[in-house]
Amino acid sequence: MSATPNPTAAMLVIGDEILSGRTRDANMHFLAGELTKHGIDLKEVRVVSDDEPAIIAAVRALSGGFDHVFTSGGIGPTHDDITADCIAKAFGARLDVRNDARAILQAHYDTQGLEMNEARLRMARIPDGAALIDNPVSAAPGFTIGNVHVMAGVPMIFQAMVASVMPTLTGGRPMLSQTLRVLRGEGEIAAPLRTLAEAYEDLSVGCYPFQKDGAFGANIVIRGTDGARIDAAMTKLAKELEL
Repeated sequence: MSATPNPTAAMLVIGDEILSGRTRDANMHFLAGELTKHGIDLKEVRVVSDDEPAIIAAVRALSGGFDHVFTSGGIGPTHDDITADCIAKAFGARLDVRNDARAILQAHYDTQGLEMNEARLRMARIPDGAALIDNPVSAAPGFTIGNVHVMAGVPMIFQAMVASVMPTLTGGRPMLSQTLRVLRGEGEIAAPLRTLAEAYEDLSVGCYPFQKDGAFGANIVIRGTDGARIDAAMTKLAKELEL
């Protein structure tokens, strides 16, 4: 009897600054690691500009295709922070300033001695039916609506929000991996790898070539949720390659 597959996830990175190359995205790497540890398989990552139709279309497609969607970017106080508006439209939900989010921001700005101006109040706009995501770094909350978790793009805040959300999600079995380093070219090991992948369809077999000191080699990575199966596959591969 086969094991129940892990929940799936997608990530939507939002922002012109990512696509222009001005900002390097670090959030995907962090999220992938956290989901792997939690037993949720990240299957797709998309990057879209600050364009309303593009964001709405991507949210609807990913929400319908995966168990969880994580967005980053576009929930700040400026005019081009349109993610909350787009998420609300994607779900057909009303968007307005919500009292619980306003109270969180008001308390934060009171402590900082700052005024709650119109721009800052934008960050208290939450779609109807959404649950707030705690932000211990800068107070302005993210939110979850349906299966979409909406978070800030600033890496420190994104990481804090992921830490807030992850305990609420039901994960599967954490992904395990083993690596075998071989000093042979891809063409020489392609056939044995294909045979191994066909024999162990429940595992992922990846080949990552390198060149060092003029010699060709590859790191072969076998990934899966069953440690015994990975051990067996790695033993079989080593025997096939006569290592």
